Amino acid sequence: MIAVDDLIALIRNYNPKTNEKLIRAAYDFGRDMHKDQFRHSGEPYFSHPVAVAALLTEQRLDDATIVTALLHDTIEDTRASYNIVAEKFGQEVADLVDGVTKLTNLQLSSTETKQAENFRKLFMAMSKDLRVILVKLADRFHNMRTIKAMKPEKQVQKARETMEIYAPLAGRMGMQSMREDLEDMAFKVLNPEGRQSIMRRFITMQKESGDVIQKITGDMRHELEKAGVEADVFGRAKKPYSVWRKMQEKEIPFSRLSDIYGFRVITDSEEDCYRALGAIHQRWRAVPGRFKDYISQPKSNGYRSIHTTVSGRDGKRVEVQIRTRQMHDVAETGVAAHWSYRDGVRVVNPFAVDPAKWISTVTEGFGDDDDHGEFLEAVKLEMFQDQRFCFTPKGDVVKLPRGATPIDFAYAIHTRIGNACVGAKVDGLRVPLWSRLKNGQSVDIITAEGQRPQATWLDIAVTGRAKSAIRRALRAEDRERFVKLGHALARAAFEHVGKRATDKALDTAAGKLRIDDREEMLARLGSAEISASDVLNALYPELNKPADKPDVDAKRAVIGLSEGQSFERAQCCQPVPGERIVGITQRGKGVVVHAIECDVLTDFLSDSDRWVDLHWHSGQHATVHDVSLDITISNDAGVLGRICTLIGEQNANISDLNFVDRKPDFYRLTVDVELSDAEHLHRVITALEAESDVAEIRRLRDPDRGRDLH
Repeated sequence: MIAVDDLIALIRNYNPKTNEKLIRAAYDFGRDMHKDQFRHSGEPYFSHPVAVAALLTEQRLDDATIVTALLHDTIEDTRASYNIVAEKFGQEVADLVDGVTKLTNLQLSSTETKQAENFRKLFMAMSKDLRVILVKLADRFHNMRTIKAMKPEKQVQKARETMEIYAPLAGRMGMQSMREDLEDMAFKVLNPEGRQSIMRRFITMQKESGDVIQKITGDMRHELEKAGVEADVFGRAKKPYSVWRKMQEKEIPFSRLSDIYGFRVITDSEEDCYRALGAIHQRWRAVPGRFKDYISQPKSNGYRSIHTTVSGRDGKRVEVQIRTRQMHDVAETGVAAHWSYRDGVRVVNPFAVDPAKWISTVTEGFGDDDDHGEFLEAVKLEMFQDQRFCFTPKGDVVKLPRGATPIDFAYAIHTRIGNACVGAKVDGLRVPLWSRLKNGQSVDIITAEGQRPQATWLDIAVTGRAKSAIRRALRAEDRERFVKLGHALARAAFEHVGKRATDKALDTAAGKLRIDDREEMLARLGSAEISASDVLNALYPELNKPADKPDVDAKRAVIGLSEGQSFERAQCCQPVPGERIVGITQRGKGVVVHAIECDVLTDFLSDSDRWVDLHWHSGQHATVHDVSLDITISNDAGVLGRICTLIGEQNANISDLNFVDRKPDFYRLTVDVELSDAEHLHRVITALEAESDVAEIRRLRDPDRGRDLH
């Protein structure tokens, strides 16, 4: 375990003005709180918080963050409380420790619904103070280093959670080194054989070709000296997991994999970055399509660097990153550079991103009303993105993830532009909306008044912002359609009894039904959550008394059943009183009643012992027998309302209505109508057939809807 003097020495390396007394007090307090606790490895538990604090000194973080690391498990695992920590170390530290404790309690690898909810809580904690997640990342980093002491199943759970959540999050925050290390440690647990095979190939390759990294580094230094550029050059082989991922993505073996070596050129000035690029391209041939200038177009987390891939010594492809020392600090620590200290003062790094602005870019466009699942999908998309830079016709830069389409571009500009998008021009040429955008392209979005998002756009868009906006628009459009349909149904029902569906009447009905407002009630009516009779009965309960009271009990409408035997109508043929019927016994569940001509009965020809001879009771049956009608009507104003009125005039209730097909000249819809008997059905169909705007009407019978009952 690192001694307190050694920890203070690590802090003094970058912050000579550190509050040594505060660090010692936190160290002693944490050690005392954890004194009787041990890790799975048998080490004193306090060795873990100290190791986390030491990791954070590598990012040159402030005293409050280091103290938080030393105390981050005290509120959760010891007798210490928030108030005790606040009293001893101040509210800032107490809030940070409390934030880390809450993150530790979030089960980010739990079920999808719970994971989505916890992801929102994670980002809420980050938005309050990003240092909370910096401590949590260091905590996870040390846990992965010492994961062998855990049970195998726990190792797999933690490794998968690290690979899916914490490593991408570190990368999105610009902490690429930590991301690569977290991925590789998780890879070692999840696929030890795969990692070993990569390591063996590296060793074999080094034996065959010698120390390639040292040779290429020497070549680069020589070329830079010739060009008069002062710079440090570092080279390394890529991490095993990075190599493995490339092999999987490109579906190629290790022997055909290129650019498995990476080199960094660190200069003193931005001007030297471009001079170094020129010297490298002059000496080695650049690989087309592998150049990215993140200096002129930085990433949202502050990352700036020039990336190029060249054919180096012996034709081997190598990736080169060129940046200044200040850019390198941000590249190594990402958003954490905002809190970095040097020589006792906060480093004013012009490339460090304001954490508040960064978190807003990640969660932008996701409101509190978005469901947790959408938030999870959107944030994961944002974390895994690899950026592209495109331009508006005016030259403004729009940052998008890899694979983005013109739809993503439109929503990145403004939700209103996205919703009204009907087409796009890329570099002056009209392209489909599903086209994938490339770096440097100019995109002109074509809009039209009245255009609305299409459901197919969800499969085209890749950004969380676009997907979230499209879903909101589709929900609003569905609601608008249901409100219009509900209004037509209400108007028809009211006219049928000689009443008017005024706003006041509908407001009163909504209140009686305990629904928030008139529009919500109409939306529910249009979506068949409530019926028009429910609305009428709320205002005029006396209308619920039928002229001809049924004298047949709906529960005993069928003759031929055994005593205590129940029945249900088959949905495949929907028989109604007056039609010839037969029953098929369900195994231990009663009888399913079919029309005698139902196609499903052929399934039971060889099972005659299940057949039951049935017939309907004579007399007046209740209007409770639903029948589905397939109706094609002309697409003109008022037609749907007239259809609903006609059905209501025949004393039939509409229980459901769905549009099957929409064309410019006609609509095809299915209407579920509640009827009393076959004669009632005949009157309804006859009335509809007589309507000039009804092109076709037929009774809908579907054998597949009845087979699951047997």
